[in-house]
Amino acid sequence: YAIKSLEHDYIYVGLTNSIERRFRSHNRGYNYSTKPYAPFDLIYTKSFPSRPEARIHEKHLKSTSGKRFLRNIINGGLDLS
Repeated sequence: YAIKSLEHDYIYVGLTNSIERRFRSHNRGYNYSTKPYAPFDLIYTKSFPSRPEARIHEKHLKSTSGKRFLRNIINGGLDLS
Protein backbone atom coordinates (compact mmCIF):
# COMPACT_ATOMS: atom_id res chain seq x y z
CA TYR A 1 0.00 0.00 0.00
CA ALA A 2 1.00 3.62 -0.38
CA ILE A 3 -0.27 6.64 1.53
CA LYS A 4 0.29 10.32 0.81
CA SER A 5 0.41 13.03 3.43
CA LEU A 6 -2.33 15.61 2.96
CA GLU A 7 -0.15 18.40 4.37
CA HIS A 8 3.38 17.49 3.24
CA ASP A 9 5.12 16.16 0.15
CA TYR A 10 5.57 12.70 1.67
CA ILE A 11 4.65 9.23 0.45
CA TYR A 12 4.91 6.17 2.68
CA VAL A 13 5.00 2.65 1.25
CA GLY A 14 4.39 -0.45 3.35
CA LEU A 15 2.79 -3.86 3.51
CA THR A 16 0.19 -5.26 5.87
CA ASN A 17 -2.43 -7.97 6.21
CA SER A 18 -5.03 -5.40 7.34
CA ILE A 19 -5.04 -2.18 5.33
CA GLU A 20 -7.95 -0.70 7.29
CA ARG A 21 -6.21 -1.18 10.66
CA ARG A 22 -2.85 0.06 9.35
CA PHE A 23 -4.35 3.13 7.66
CA ARG A 24 -6.17 4.11 10.89
CA SER A 25 -2.93 3.60 12.79
CA HIS A 26 -1.05 5.99 10.48
CA ASN A 27 -3.77 8.66 10.65
CA ARG A 28 -3.99 8.47 14.45
CA GLY A 29 -0.24 9.07 14.78
CA TYR A 30 0.57 5.64 16.24
CA ASN A 31 3.53 5.07 13.89
CA TYR A 32 6.80 6.78 14.75
CA SER A 33 7.98 7.15 11.15
CA THR A 34 4.75 8.69 9.83
CA LYS A 35 3.42 10.61 12.85
CA PRO A 36 4.82 14.02 11.76
CA TYR A 37 3.16 13.71 8.35
CA ALA A 38 -0.42 12.77 9.32
CA PRO A 39 -3.15 12.95 8.09
CA PHE A 40 -2.91 10.67 5.06
CA ASP A 41 -4.85 9.67 1.99
CA LEU A 42 -4.66 6.09 0.74
CA ILE A 43 -3.41 6.32 -2.84
CA TYR A 44 -2.57 2.72 -3.80
CA THR A 45 -3.25 -0.85 -2.69
CA LYS A 46 -2.53 -4.19 -4.26
CA SER A 47 -3.11 -7.72 -2.94
CA PHE A 48 -0.73 -10.64 -3.33
CA PRO A 49 -1.07 -14.37 -2.66
CA SER A 50 2.04 -14.43 -0.46
CA ARG A 51 4.04 -12.11 1.78
CA PRO A 52 7.30 -12.61 -0.20
CA GLU A 53 5.56 -11.48 -3.40
CA ALA A 54 4.14 -8.45 -1.57
CA ARG A 55 7.63 -7.61 -0.24
CA ILE A 56 9.08 -7.64 -3.77
CA HIS A 57 6.40 -5.20 -4.93
CA GLU A 58 6.93 -3.02 -1.83
CA LYS A 59 10.64 -2.78 -2.66
CA HIS A 60 9.77 -1.77 -6.22
CA LEU A 61 7.42 0.98 -5.00
CA LYS A 62 10.24 2.35 -2.83
CA SER A 63 12.57 2.56 -5.85
CA THR A 64 12.88 5.56 -8.15
CA SER A 65 10.64 4.02 -10.80
CA GLY A 66 8.13 2.96 -8.14
CA LYS A 67 7.97 6.48 -6.70
CA ARG A 68 7.51 7.81 -10.23
CA PHE A 69 4.59 5.36 -10.66
CA LEU A 70 3.00 6.62 -7.41
CA ARG A 71 3.51 10.29 -8.33
CA ASN A 72 1.85 9.54 -11.65
CA ILE A 73 -1.18 8.21 -9.76
CA ILE A 74 -1.28 11.35 -7.57
CA ASN A 75 -1.09 13.59 -10.64
CA GLY A 76 -4.04 11.87 -12.26
CA GLY A 77 -2.00 9.92 -14.79
CA LEU A 78 0.03 12.94 -15.86
CA ASP A 79 3.78 12.48 -15.52
CA LEU A 80 4.94 15.98 -14.60
CA SER A 81 8.55 15.09 -13.86
